[in-house]
Amino acid sequence: MAAIVIEQVGMRFGGTVALDGVSLTVADGELVALLGPSGCGKTTLLRIIAGLQTETSGRVLIGGRDMTGVPPRRRGLAMVFQNYAVFPHMKVRDNVAFGLRMTGADAGRIARQVARATALLHIEPLLDRYPAQLSGGQRQRVAVARALAVEPAVMLMDEPLSNLDALLRLEMRADLKTVLQEAGTTTLYVTHDQTEAMGLADRIAVMAQGRIEQVASPSDIYRWPATRFVAGFLGSPPMNFLALPVTEGAVALGSLRLSAPAGAARVVLGMRPEDLAPATERDGFAFKAQVTEPLGSHTLLTGQVALTGQAALTGQAAGGLLRVMVPPDLRPAPGSVLFLRPHMDRLSWFDPASGAALESPA
Repeated sequence: MAAIVIEQVGMRFGGTVALDGVSLTVADGELVALLGPSGCGKTTLLRIIAGLQTETSGRVLIGGRDMTGVPPRRRGLAMVFQNYAVFPHMKVRDNVAFGLRMTGADAGRIARQVARATALLHIEPLLDRYPAQLSGGQRQRVAVARALAVEPAVMLMDEPLSNLDALLRLEMRADLKTVLQEAGTTTLYVTHDQTEAMGLADRIAVMAQGRIEQVASPSDIYRWPATRFVAGFLGSPPMNFLALPVTEGAVALGSLRLSAPAGAARVVLGMRPEDLAPATERDGFAFKAQVTEPLGSHTLLTGQVALTGQAALTGQAAGGLLRVMVPPDLRPAPGSVLFLRPHMDRLSWFDPASGAALESPA
């Protein structure tokens, strides 16, 4: 196995900056998810690591070896694509063995590795079928088995589950995590699905506009986002944001006065939907429900902070749309007003101009 070290990698397409000095280290045997919206540069970075594109600046090292100018076949890696890329004219057995044959492996090793990889992916009964006879999930398993069969030092995966339906994606995600843990392969996994990244990865690197915003464990990146972008991208439903003025070191939210980060004149307060609980007028703030969605384990409410008096006149809570997860038996009618209170130890604070996280008040 081998670590991946990405050092200040930049990529330009004419006047467009696709990657802007990206640096990242994936430790030996670690699974890191590159997470971000379409167009943020994550697939471009993966292709540069694979040698399918050449970086404008910076370099990539695999196992301590500089990959500059090294062709893809000599980088000791395997890649699983979004569209599976299995060969339609070959049976599953030959698809899985293809990479080994290309490296000149002997028949004994090919047989052993094909048996091991197909057993890991539970596709032994499919060995004599053609891809056209397989479901989407089965074809994806064949693609992963083919990659694992060559025992790569590094595995690159580009949204491999995005073409599967929701239930199959959930099942395949659990199987894939088990397989990669057993194989111990250093893996860089590209996805725009934050649930997929949270469930699979040892660490997540969140990308936006060609840069990495934050790298951390799934729990840390969810609990302590470094920027407002990261806070809003992680979580389903996403974090709520309220822009509020600071008066005498605190922000007012209904009957609540919340201590604000030191030195701030205006802040963006972040509260996750699951961190808001029903309260009373004396210990909460008013919320006007607009949409009620019963979702089985909870009810999702969408509405507005119901400001009154001077706060309403001055628009203190600009962007006051909130999503709230409440107990399943609480289903207020549209237009109903209820009171909410945040978990005080789970608040996030951001600078309105830069979007950077501010240190929480003591």
